[in-house]
Amino acid sequence: MNPKRTNNIATGVIYGLVGIVVLILLFLIGYILWNGVPNISWHFLTSSAQAFSSGGGIRDQLFNSLYLLVLTLLISFPIALGSGIYLAEYAPDDWFTSLIRTTIEVLSSLPSVVVGLFGYLFLVIQLKLSFSILSGAIALTFFNLPLLTRSIEESLNSVSNLQKQAGMSLGLSDWRTITKIILPVGLPGILTGVILSAGRVFGEAAALIYTAGQSAPTVDYGNWNLFDPSSFLNPMRPAETLAVHIWKLNTESVTPDAHLISSASSAVLIIVILAFNLGARFIGNWLYKKMTATR
Repeated sequence: MNPKRTNNIATGVIYGLVGIVVLILLFLIGYILWNGVPNISWHFLTSSAQAFSSGGGIRDQLFNSLYLLVLTLLISFPIALGSGIYLAEYAPDDWFTSLIRTTIEVLSSLPSVVVGLFGYLFLVIQLKLSFSILSGAIALTFFNLPLLTRSIEESLNSVSNLQKQAGMSLGLSDWRTITKIILPVGLPGILTGVILSAGRVFGEAAALIYTAGQSAPTVDYGNWNLFDPSSFLNPMRPAETLAVHIWKLNTESVTPDAHLISSASSAVLIIVILAFNLGARFIGNWLYKKMTATR
């Protein structure tokens, strides 16, 4: 066969496969938004959920999801950043480094139910943290660490050695070269890891059922005292997230309009994830241009 024709066929097949993936993604997102957006209202977003009567909202579940995301990133990102820098810049090529990478791969393959049961037995029962946002954040850290660590390591490894050598030639120390040259250049890849991990936090349900709990007690959104049990910022209170709420609505809810609430909640979940992705991309690009003097 003519090489040019073979190349055109292969290119067409690749474009066709990419198109199928895009169509599947658009179909899923479009189906969820088409069924859910008409049921979204300001009352739905700002009212509390109802156990038996119709007309409930998702105020507490939506805030719990966002709060859990922030707390999880605050715990996991510094650890992943330090681990990624070590593996990319300092780790020798020996058995210990191979063991670390193998451990990260094993950790990333653990089923969410297993992580949830571990969190329940160790965090909730053994450490007596009870069902709480903190327990859920620590459990989700086990999901985030492998993904974030690998993303940061690969981003730092993708930086050209010429840029590293330029920093060294200017008399910069290893640490200043990493913080002033390598990290800013690798920021887009690091941001991708953060976005992927955030999506997993928003959509996770199995692990949070056993750690954060399935209840959303009434909280005072005007109480900023972290140690007050009624405060919305108290990390030791149980917190039903939006993903867990959707699961409950479709499995054990007796609410008359459970289907409508589930559809609207799913649409809100998709919209929040998309908004977070776009916002993170915008802020990341702004930081990248500012730190690297790129126009």
